[in-house]
Amino acid sequence: MSRAAHPAGPRYADVLHGSGVPAPPADLNALEAKVWPSSARREEDGQITIGGVPLRRLAEEQGTPAYVIDEADWRMRARAWLAAFGDHDPAEPPVHYASKAFLSKAVARWAAQEGLGLDVCSGGELATALAAQFPAHRLTFHGNNKSSAELVRALEAGVGRIVLDSFEEIDRLAGLAADRGLRPRVMVRVTVGVEAHTHEFIATAHEDQKFGFSLSGGLAAEAVRRVLKHDALDLVGIHSHIGSQIFDTSGFEVAAHRAVGLVAAIRDEHGIRLPELDLGGGLGIAYTSEDDPADAFDIVAGLKAIVARECFGYGLAVPRLTVEPGRAIAGTPGITLYEVGTVKQLDGLRTYVSVDGGMSDNIRTALYDAAYTCALASRNSDAAPMLARVVGKHCESGDIVVRDTWLPSDITAGDLLAVAATGAYCRSMASNYNHALRPPVVAVDGGDTRVLLRRETEVDLLALDLG
Repeated sequence: MSRAAHPAGPRYADVLHGSGVPAPPADLNALEAKVWPSSARREEDGQITIGGVPLRRLAEEQGTPAYVIDEADWRMRARAWLAAFGDHDPAEPPVHYASKAFLSKAVARWAAQEGLGLDVCSGGELATALAAQFPAHRLTFHGNNKSSAELVRALEAGVGRIVLDSFEEIDRLAGLAADRGLRPRVMVRVTVGVEAHTHEFIATAHEDQKFGFSLSGGLAAEAVRRVLKHDALDLVGIHSHIGSQIFDTSGFEVAAHRAVGLVAAIRDEHGIRLPELDLGGGLGIAYTSEDDPADAFDIVAGLKAIVARECFGYGLAVPRLTVEPGRAIAGTPGITLYEVGTVKQLDGLRTYVSVDGGMSDNIRTALYDAAYTCALASRNSDAAPMLARVVGKHCESGDIVVRDTWLPSDITAGDLLAVAATGAYCRSMASNYNHALRPPVVAVDGGDTRVLLRRETEVDLLALDLG
């Protein structure tokens, strides 16, 4: 089932001994397979290797903090999602990687090479995809407030689908397309009134939020009417997204019922059959041992069965189904490597372990109350476990990386800590808070390292400051 989370807020020190903290693991040196990259190993000397690269060596070469991506694991997960759909037209992949999870030119090339489509939701993401020469016809452009300049670039690049999100955008895109003699394929984003059981800030299909056209009150139906009035727009389908970090398909069942119902209503009113249905992404990953996500094959089989059943009920042919995994591809292959700077024991409370990063490289704990798994990466330890809170170096009480974790009681300054499952939304949401320099992103594979994004420098930081 989906993770339950508390609304974001000042919950900085409210989890103490005996108040819901899980028991310490039997072996602090063990790496649970579902949480860590598939190549993660604890070697005989005690250090962790990923992609055949010792993390101590990586820290020496690249410094800390650093984001590390297991490239082979990333590619394997991309292939698994495509394989789950079976045969398909390579020009119209059923799986679109949600680039907001993490995007660089190299990652866009990985997605292209593995046969994925790519979702972008900003001019910057679109620019990165085009700079990587990602096939434009396999791009989908999202966003609730796309500028005219962004829409023009999407049109001129030949983006495969543009997801319409407001009445203003329908008219805006139609005018821009007509002026250029183009007829882009578009989808209407629908909010289906399904509340995914996830965090308030990442549940996106309930009525009171900024995305899409609500089914209630007929807004979605009116959006379809307005699109169909424009000869410059080619309506090909309906788009729905119900949230993030979802562990089962039960929410999609209601979403599919309502989305397919709209497709049937469009057929009845306008005499057309929309050929595509995009149910979005949001499938979860294991951040801790308590998380139990389904694999891609089970998820896709469940979604196909749900859509087929709903279409049968309405007498519709089954549309081409697409999904948008981001975290489910990128999350687990990524870790963040830190160096411990201080260890502060508070009698009767907990031990605070401070690392050389924090909320500037991972805001999710502060923003979503996200839970993470971490491990001592540079050595083994036989010391007794202690309850710790891993915190950053920023001037905020809420600067927490891992709220509650068990670490060896002999942890000390200079040790390396690895935080698992940070491949999605950490670098994408990173900031220069306190003028911190954003860490590098390093791909590892077969014992080799490759820097995808270099570490920021003070020169970068000051380059925008005009004095």
